[in-house]
Amino acid sequence: MKPVRTALGLSLVIVVCLNLGKADNPPPKIDKKAPDVSGKWVGTWGPLDPKPKSAKDKAPDGMPMECVVTVTGGAWSAVFEGECGRPYKYTVKMDGRQAGGSVLFKGTTDLGEKDGGVYDWIGRADDKEFVGFYTSERYTGLFRLKRVK
Repeated sequence: MKPVRTALGLSLVIVVCLNLGKADNPPPKIDKKAPDVSGKWVGTWGPLDPKPKSAKDKAPDGMPMECVVTVTGGAWSAVFEGECGRPYKYTVKMDGRQAGGSVLFKGTTDLGEKDGGVYDWIGRADDKEFVGFYTSERYTGLFRLKRVK
């Protein structure tokens, strides 16, 4: 009787251990197909001041901006256009990678001394929204764009 109980107990321990191992190694998730984020986007951008000194220093609700994203050979490029006291138009080359149903971007570009110098920025785009954060030696800010249909 003892050998039967020992064998059953050992079998139970093995089954439990195998099931615990499955919890540690879940099956890999299959990412959705990367969205096509090329095309026209519109929205707003504005400076970000985490600690405004007064009400007049708070960032505006957002200044209008347009963006056209193109993809050539797996490399993205975004042309941002709008006004900030005068018209501007900047092209940013972007590195991107898929993360689930979104594409995560990053880029660096030199807008020239008059416009704040070298900027780094990161962004996320999916089928409906393109959001980004930018920073330079003197400025930080964000933009939020929606796809134009």
